[in-house]
Amino acid sequence: MDLNAIRKRLGQLQTTNNRTSSLWKPQPGKTQIRVVPYEFNKDNPFIELFFHYNLNNRSYLSPISFGRPDPIEEFAQKLKASGNKEDYQLSKKLEAKMRTFAPVIVRGEESQGVKFWGFGKTVYQELLSIIADPDYGDITDPVNGRDVVVEFISAEESGASFPTTKIRVKPNQTPISDEPAILENVKSSQKDIRDIYQEQSYDDLTNVLNEWLNPGDESSKEQSTPTKATETSTSTMETKKVKDTSEAFDELFNS
Repeated sequence: MDLNAIRKRLGQLQTTNNRTSSLWKPQPGKTQIRVVPYEFNKDNPFIELFFHYNLNNRSYLSPISFGRPDPIEEFAQKLKASGNKEDYQLSKKLEAKMRTFAPVIVRGEESQGVKFWGFGKTVYQELLSIIADPDYGDITDPVNGRDVVVEFISAEESGASFPTTKIRVKPNQTPISDEPAILENVKSSQKDIRDIYQEQSYDDLTNVLNEWLNPGDESSKEQSTPTKATETSTSTMETKKVKDTSEAFDELFNS
């Protein structure tokens, strides 16, 4: 028995359980929430993370989220600069895509503490536009902020290819809560987003890239950099079927 493999798998399952309990996903219909200040960056409650999607049937947090080098992103940019159409298409699949998260409490479920709501570019822009509007201002303010109504419409209901998320900010300013216990829970229940989505090392991501480019080749896992053969063959390799990236992320996080 490979005990290292057993320990690794146990760690993956524990991470998955921790992530599931820490995330909030809107359900069909309308839900009222409150975006709260982020304890680990009180200047900005919005956390921009970048992910590589659908590599070896997984998504990977990119180190560029924290200003560090990423071999997959570096390789994608080399492909994009090659001038080859197929290389460019492959680079679009490989390059990291942004997903934004915000700490929230769900009205009626305040006792469950703070969870992270992940959303795409459209919702993010709407929230930033509202906050930038002087008629609304800082909707996350603990005393004079505003709740947000999130309406989630499934693809089946709308007849579209993917789900739709709409938001509406409540007009009245309200405190997060008048109950001291809930206010304390808002602070004490918050987690660092980096404990939920863990950054992998440069070498580990290099192995992920090599394994994706050379499926079934065990030697690819031991290479520290993409091979010359890999670099020269990318323009002729079979294109993997991946949906539009922004839509794919919505499907990934809302399914």
